[in-house]
Amino acid sequence: MTIPRSFSAFGFRDYKLFWFGQLISLSGTWMQSVAQGWLVYSLTKSPFYLGMVAAAGSLPILLFTLGGGIAADRFRKRNLLLLTQALSILPALLLGILIDINMAAVWQVALIAAFLGTVNAFDIPARQSFMAELVGKENLTNAVALNSAAFHGARMIGPVIAGIAIANVGLSACFYLNAVSFLAVIVALSKIRTVGEAKISSQGILKDLIEGIQFMRNKPEIYRIIIMIAIFGLLAMPFVTLLPAFAVEVFKTGSAGFGFLVGATGAGALSAALFLALKGDIENKNRFMAVAAFCVSVPLLFFSLSGHFYFSLTILFVIGWGLVSFLATANSFIQLSVPDNLRGRAMSVYTFVFLGTAPIGNSLMGTVADFIGAAHAVSISALVCILVSAAFCVKICKS
Repeated sequence: MTIPRSFSAFGFRDYKLFWFGQLISLSGTWMQSVAQGWLVYSLTKSPFYLGMVAAAGSLPILLFTLGGGIAADRFRKRNLLLLTQALSILPALLLGILIDINMAAVWQVALIAAFLGTVNAFDIPARQSFMAELVGKENLTNAVALNSAAFHGARMIGPVIAGIAIANVGLSACFYLNAVSFLAVIVALSKIRTVGEAKISSQGILKDLIEGIQFMRNKPEIYRIIIMIAIFGLLAMPFVTLLPAFAVEVFKTGSAGFGFLVGATGAGALSAALFLALKGDIENKNRFMAVAAFCVSVPLLFFSLSGHFYFSLTILFVIGWGLVSFLATANSFIQLSVPDNLRGRAMSVYTFVFLGTAPIGNSLMGTVADFIGAAHAVSISALVCILVSAAFCVKICKS
């Protein structure tokens, strides 16, 4: 059967296995993300602790993801992913058990989140750079878009199921289902023939790390994108951490409404990923990223000012579209701009600035929201993002 050009990456058996395994596993991961946020808010009723626990989960990425990039370039990526996926089962099981025996406390959730964040610091660079080995450079943009579709399709499905499950079955069910979902990607990885290349020679960990960072710093077009991703990771993305507070304090919708808020963002993200997959490639990636940046920052301001639940769902859809359009295009742009032997480290820098800035952003947003309210905190971050998006657009026009 002929594979349409829009889905050319599915013509590769190994990628197809990897994609379907991820779709199942990521749906469980998003269920856990929603359940964890609801657990923390139920225990504390505080946006501050929402930010602190989110920071605990993302701080290890700030600390270890550059090392994860070196590991991705040194070792066989499939084997590294098998290890990280197996380790990811443990936090889900532990949280489910703690809830069932009524011993869950915020400090325990934070420690477990930190452990999972450490695993993710090695998992994400390996997973992102593995795609080029599964499909080749000529199909990489399509593979990245389809990978985003899986991620954000799960982001749309998982939170809605989680919200319903929390209301009707119980909080612990979300964590147990996530633990089981990891088996899908483990089975898929075990059947993949491509294992990834292992690096034979090395200059040492520090020199390997410096080599990757210097290469990207010497490329102004990459450096601009990295700075933009860092700003979004610091100021735009943390609004997701505050959605439980919006659901309860602003919209009065409870856990089910919280699930739909996260799901609306995921629906927009999925539509962007499918758009990019169907498009095949973006001819002027810089200009497209400039437009996408405004589709994040401007609607984010509208969301912070809106008190209407259904209108806010529409706004979140647009924000989700803008975020994925920007990030997926940036991902493929960076991977296509670096040599093969630096791809793992390039993706670790991408992960470092995107997710590694989250501990600072989540902590800052949670603290500010505790003093002035979640809506006002998001308004301030949105205004800064609008200014940065404008500066990025000006740089693109001049180059």
